[in-house]
Amino acid sequence: MKRGPQTNTAVIWHDVECGGYDADLPLWAELAEAAGGPILDLGCGTGRVALHLAQLGFDVKGLDRDPALVAALNERAGSLPASAEVGDARDFEIENEFAIALAPMQLLQLFGERAERVACLSCIAAHLRPSGRAALSIAEQVLPGVNGGGVEMIPDTREIDDWVYSSLPLEIAVEAEWIVVRRLRQTVSPDGDLSDETNEVRLRVCSADLLEREAKEVGLRPASRLRVPATEDHVGSTVVMLEREA
Repeated sequence: MKRGPQTNTAVIWHDVECGGYDADLPLWAELAEAAGGPILDLGCGTGRVALHLAQLGFDVKGLDRDPALVAALNERAGSLPASAEVGDARDFEIENEFAIALAPMQLLQLFGERAERVACLSCIAAHLRPSGRAALSIAEQVLPGVNGGGVEMIPDTREIDDWVYSSLPLEIAVEAEWIVVRRLRQTVSPDGDLSDETNEVRLRVCSADLLEREAKEVGLRPASRLRVPATEDHVGSTVVMLEREA
């Protein structure tokens, strides 16, 4: 099937499924203000958080392993104090030293193994100023549901060059040590041709207690825990605050 010719599909689906979420933005802005220095946005995608903070005047460096998403952020930033580079949150080196590192939208839970989380935490610690902070968002309490819960879900949609992209939440399943989020992605061409595929994201079950214990191994001490409230369309999150030892 022909795709929309001018936009990378990874960028499209990231924008469709993540771009409209804003429940956590006030918290990131509050933390950025308190940090008083440059910000590292891990798993920055196309810039949902980074560009929002840059519009408020904060200096933000993003990191994402998808080159298409990084390119989109850099193009959209224009003259804003935000930029991104390609890299893996488990193994990266950036010259900057940051006042705060953010990991929104359950980034740490994408890593299936303990060693991967510890590697990410170690990289974060190495890039923070003394007494710098990290703010890591995790979904601790997720109940199975969506399609079987009697709730009418509305798809996230976007139209680009007369193509329509739709992503409908189908199911949140808890399977052993994993939270599995399934969506139905549908694309409608300008001629009305419909195609669809199922997309699945797997998040490792993780608690704030566990993350704090692992952080201590790399010189990050627990500071506090904050909360991003649930919305009609998104689960709530615990934001684990860590501080680099001076």
